[in-house]
Amino acid sequence: MDKDRDHGAGEALVLHGYWRSTASWRVRIALGLKHVNWQTQSHDLRTGEQGQADYLALNPQGFVPTLEVGGTPLTQSLAIIEWLEETYPDPPLLPGNAFLRARIRAFAQVIACDIHPVQNLKVLKMLKARGLDQAAIDAWAAEVIEAGLAACAELIANVEGPFCFGDRVTLADVLLVPQLGNARRFGARFDFGRILQIEQACNALPAFAAARPEAQVA
Repeated sequence: MDKDRDHGAGEALVLHGYWRSTASWRVRIALGLKHVNWQTQSHDLRTGEQGQADYLALNPQGFVPTLEVGGTPLTQSLAIIEWLEETYPDPPLLPGNAFLRARIRAFAQVIACDIHPVQNLKVLKMLKARGLDQAAIDAWAAEVIEAGLAACAELIANVEGPFCFGDRVTLADVLLVPQLGNARRFGARFDFGRILQIEQACNALPAFAAARPEAQVA
């Protein structure tokens, strides 16, 4: 198979993930919002299944998620979601003009690039190996989450509507809800601006409800 050929709608999709992975959670939400059919292949991060040779052949980083499209892998959750946006454009997760789309991407990247990486299982294990106890690790993660969510709240402080950027779900909401799941895990505050109200509005939608970790087969 030509690895660089275009892949389009209608090809078989297999999402390799883990029920509690927030990056996998994002992709599940996006797939649901796009009304796309997919199959799930679970890899237990607790037992290191993501480090097995067959999975590393798909994703050399050994991270989840990976989305196989017609047998060809895509990695990194934001790249996967942007592929979905281009391949299944309705409903749009990046609506509006170029300026609005840049604002939505910026909000999403605060979470994906600045907040979430410090709660990656690999990073947490490295901290523990360097002598930090669990309480210190959790406190550090919570501090980063709170600072990031406070900034996110400011980025959308002047926007009206039930969702991050108005009356429709965007990429920003897709990233925010799973990150709030992590906030709860680490005991972080997230009572900033409209954040809680946005989560409630999102979780009332079927795509968000079906993507929740507790709705998955572990």
